[in-house]
Amino acid sequence: MEQEAERQDSAVDMETISMADIVVEDVESFVNVELETHTESTDHSEPALFQDGEDDVSSGEDDEDDDSGTDHSNCLRGGTQLQRCEQRLGAKSAVPDTFQTSHLLFYERFKAYQDYMLGDCKPSEVKAFTADYLEKVLEPCDWLALWCTEVFDVLVEVQDLDLKNLKACVRLVLPLQCDMRGCDLTEDAMTALLEATQHRVPLQELYAVYDSSGDFDQTALALEHLRFFYKHIWRQWDEEDEDDDFDYFVRCVEPRLRLYYDILEDRVPAGLVSEYQSLLGLCSQCFHQFSSLRSDLGSDSDSELDNVSMVEGLKLYEQLETLRRKLHIIENPLLRYVLGYRGNNRQQCVQSRGLRCSGMKVVHVVTASCSSLQLQSLLNDRLLSLSSSEDTQIQFHSDPVSAVDSCHQGDVVLVMPGVYSVTSSIFIPDSVSVEGFGPPDEVVIEKKNKGDSFVESTGAEVKLSNIKFIQHDAIEGILCVRQGTVNMENCVLQCETTGVIVRTSACLSMNRCDLYGSKGAGVEIYPGSVCSLIGNGIHHCKDGILVKDFADELEVMPSITMENNVIHNNEGYGVILVKPSDTETQRAEGGGAFSNGAEGDSADHPLTFQLQSAENNSSSTEGGASIEGGASTSGRKWTFSRQLSRSKETSCVSRAVQDLTELQVFVSITGNQFRRNGMGDYGTFYY
Repeated sequence: MEQEAERQDSAVDMETISMADIVVEDVESFVNVELETHTESTDHSEPALFQDGEDDVSSGEDDEDDDSGTDHSNCLRGGTQLQRCEQRLGAKSAVPDTFQTSHLLFYERFKAYQDYMLGDCKPSEVKAFTADYLEKVLEPCDWLALWCTEVFDVLVEVQDLDLKNLKACVRLVLPLQCDMRGCDLTEDAMTALLEATQHRVPLQELYAVYDSSGDFDQTALALEHLRFFYKHIWRQWDEEDEDDDFDYFVRCVEPRLRLYYDILEDRVPAGLVSEYQSLLGLCSQCFHQFSSLRSDLGSDSDSELDNVSMVEGLKLYEQLETLRRKLHIIENPLLRYVLGYRGNNRQQCVQSRGLRCSGMKVVHVVTASCSSLQLQSLLNDRLLSLSSSEDTQIQFHSDPVSAVDSCHQGDVVLVMPGVYSVTSSIFIPDSVSVEGFGPPDEVVIEKKNKGDSFVESTGAEVKLSNIKFIQHDAIEGILCVRQGTVNMENCVLQCETTGVIVRTSACLSMNRCDLYGSKGAGVEIYPGSVCSLIGNGIHHCKDGILVKDFADELEVMPSITMENNVIHNNEGYGVILVKPSDTETQRAEGGGAFSNGAEGDSADHPLTFQLQSAENNSSSTEGGASIEGGASTSGRKWTFSRQLSRSKETSCVSRAVQDLTELQVFVSITGNQFRRNGMGDYGTFYY
């Protein structure tokens, strides 16, 4: 027995010497096994990056280095690592189950697209890179799949792949196994349909049938990555740029992927999501019209009708450029933050209730319970003065949301000491006063659930005082002043996501308040607003105060008063001004120390429209095209090109605090203190 054991150990040692070192790299949803041989070989075939391993590799060190939880196809453990996805009809379904692949995490998709599917390809190379990726991971033939459309799900067998066109050659599995929605398809009808398509169906419409062996995990995941990419990432106009010499993943894929998951996890305002979907639809429609008009133009025609079509094409192009720029602002996390979402100003707010028909005013007292001493103090200090007239009534509420919802113009809400947890936003559409009866640390209103905002005000004259607001997961701000005036005094604002937002045409007076913890700016000030900040502390935010000067000819600059504020310990700037870039000014002030989080060329540079002729090229100008009289337009074609303009690059320039006094947006700025702000006390962001 001992000799036999020695022979086995010897055989293992010899195998170890002759075999390659096995390197296992964790790949999103795949196992990467490379065999590195010490002997010279004439076989220069590509390493099997996505090949299933057959050898048993179990090493404690490898397990520790592994990025656990992301490798769903570790065949070395035996069996599938993916879940089963049951069909919609459940037990009544006539088709088999498929793999559950639609719930992948952000970093799983990110890793697959960056490392294996797209790499550093250009937009014009996306289809070629995708086909190469699929060739490595898809089973070439003889596997079952569901062909899923809006009308039916039918079981087919994949016989061959046409990766150049991202299609598969399939045959119908007999007897027919099919789930239908709103129609009745027979075997003959389905066979005729396949013959009409030459038995070729899009890979995006195929879902691999569930198999517990694990042999088809990679195929199922590859189909999911392909399907997700063309549904949520790819845009029809992405490859239209004549100059596409940029990293497509960095400029387009990553920001769109992040936006998808931000929306999925409720980190984007509902109004902005709606606006984004609307812009996508408009942009797609405009692109189709533009493409149709471009294809209809005769290559050798010089008719007057063609010239009219060219003018229409220029108008469509300008619309398309505008829509693309708006989409880019929403998709890019940095631009979305600094430029903000102005479209939400049109969001329908709670309607003002106005005065009561009886003319009576109500004092709303918010308390879960209170002692007789507190009630006596409330009566002496506030209720007697507020209820001096006979037309005043007192109502009691258990939470501040119901109290504010019951208010009419001129009412007063008195919040007794305590911690009030609310699950919905507080909307203030009328001129009311919400006061805490006691110091703000004792009168606490805390929002628990997610939502677009915590407190929204549209009232003409609203007063908030002596209250501590604690924000959790409010996307659009702890306080959003959409219109009207808010006077806030002696309040504490404990932010978790974003801070106070002052929209266009709104007015905020914030005195002796303490604001901290915002992952965005502590205070965001939009064009056309009026903001007075006196004696406040703004600290431990991403930026202290963000001033948005879009320099739109239809907009008015904000009007800001800053006196005796202490702005300190913010991650970015104490005060940052957002404004359109001016080439000469930017050169004079120096380069930017603040990029947009992507490559240097990833800013949304303006597109120019060109008319090219085989004989005489028409003269082009930035932002449009002019046609020289009498120039032949034979052989002309319409193309996109990207104008790399320095004036459109994003950057941020640090400046001295003293320069704030030179800005027209500041009516008064005196006595402020700036301390320990990470990137400086004052910066200007150019876009």
